[in-house]
Amino acid sequence: MEVLDPPAVRRWARLAADALGRARGDIDALNVFPVADGDTGTNLHLTMLSAAEAVESLPDDVGGEVVWQTLSYGALVGARGNSGVIVSQALRGLAEVLKDGSDLRAGLARAAALARQSVARPVDGTVLSVLGAAAQAVQDVESGPGEVARLAAEAARAALRRTPDQLDVLARSGVVDAGGAGLAIVLESLAAVITGVHRERYEVPGPTARVSPMTEVGAGYEVMYLLDAEEEAVARLRGELDAMGDSLVVVGGDGLWNVHVHVGEAGPAVEAGMRAGRPHRIRITYLAERTHRAGPGRGVVAVAAGDGIAALFEECGAVVVRREPGGRPALPAMLAAIRRAGDEVVVLPNDEAAGAVAAAAGEIAREDGVMVSVLPTRATVQGLAALAVHDPLRRFDDDVVAMTDAAGHTRHGHLVLADQEAVTSAGLCRPGDVLGLIDGDVAVIGDTLDSVATLVVDRMVAGGGELVTLVTGAHAPVRLAEHVAGHLGRVRPDVDLVVYQGEQGGYPLLIGVE
Repeated sequence: MEVLDPPAVRRWARLAADALGRARGDIDALNVFPVADGDTGTNLHLTMLSAAEAVESLPDDVGGEVVWQTLSYGALVGARGNSGVIVSQALRGLAEVLKDGSDLRAGLARAAALARQSVARPVDGTVLSVLGAAAQAVQDVESGPGEVARLAAEAARAALRRTPDQLDVLARSGVVDAGGAGLAIVLESLAAVITGVHRERYEVPGPTARVSPMTEVGAGYEVMYLLDAEEEAVARLRGELDAMGDSLVVVGGDGLWNVHVHVGEAGPAVEAGMRAGRPHRIRITYLAERTHRAGPGRGVVAVAAGDGIAALFEECGAVVVRREPGGRPALPAMLAAIRRAGDEVVVLPNDEAAGAVAAAAGEIAREDGVMVSVLPTRATVQGLAALAVHDPLRRFDDDVVAMTDAAGHTRHGHLVLADQEAVTSAGLCRPGDVLGLIDGDVAVIGDTLDSVATLVVDRMVAGGGELVTLVTGAHAPVRLAEHVAGHLGRVRPDVDLVVYQGEQGGYPLLIGVE
């Protein structure tokens, strides 16, 4: 491959996210710097997962510039933790160069430079050292992108092994740098996509000594927020936050920034952001409690648009917030549900509009000390998949990752009746036509619910899947689900099928494929 075209970028983002997901626990076990809070692997996984989902949501025919910009944006808004924010800036550097060409050497150099500039007080022996070594190793290489990516990955792995020699806390703890270990996997995934040579498993060097929790005690709170602000205001903000605490990383540009800092008091750090611009998605975590309590305080909030769906979520133990079809839940109702669910809460909005309300309610609840994670579920079937793997006995971050993975691997579709003439991605539709949508886009236009339902299911399972979930609406014909079940039994007897009576209005049938 001579250029990282849009399909290759999508494959890389997904491969890196999945590889980090598998290695997450091993990377968490290495985490002793800057604070031994045991979540670097989780944060890197969620950062790359956000980038992957962003590019996968684009139409197939978009150009390279849009794909790279979307990858960078997805990582920026989804960045978690110190290392996640730094890696998001590295992706921004790659995007700035590779959106217009195929010079991977220049892209890696820009990534390393931007990442180091984003950290107020760079430290050797960290992810910055690993990225810098990878970029430096290929600057004089006169080869194609495959060889450049392979050599960069090898240099990153070698630099990772040297990190204990550069940072004393790593040597004393018997570990390599956790962020560097994650970055090495990201670069190895890039090499795999370009060269076509894939590994079954990416190595994470294990600790050679027992790592005690909170080996390096840092400041009291981790404060993170997205910030809408001008560059001059951000420059002043860097100075203010640098005087307040440590582990300061500010990344972004073009009016949108991601701010990360460890401070003794959280309030002044947020107030500084308010003076600079408009902070949002504010996350405040008390570092001494990063052991993540598990138990009776864990709960799930799910948004439902039908009586049957609401009952199903409630049977699974979720606190349900109702919304009307096509509408969004009220903010007070969402906030009350989060507070009722517990002190560690996963929210399943199951709709894009509901997601914005859930995010706002989550920010308010965090001010009361509730740990809230709003999953990016865009459909009921994704919420059902996430809830199916929910386990209140494991660490909160582990639970969030498992539920996010389950939702992310569930394709969603639905049927709807057209009420007006319109041009869709599948052609012209007229009032009364049956539209079959897959992942939000019109894929099929037909005359009957039965025919469209089978066509949509066929297309969805053609991409792979072991389980099909059907959720019937309030006005769906009685035999609609039976018709789809009979069809699947003939053409795909290997696929399992689950049918629920959702009783939702507006959509005769919801479809999920896992």
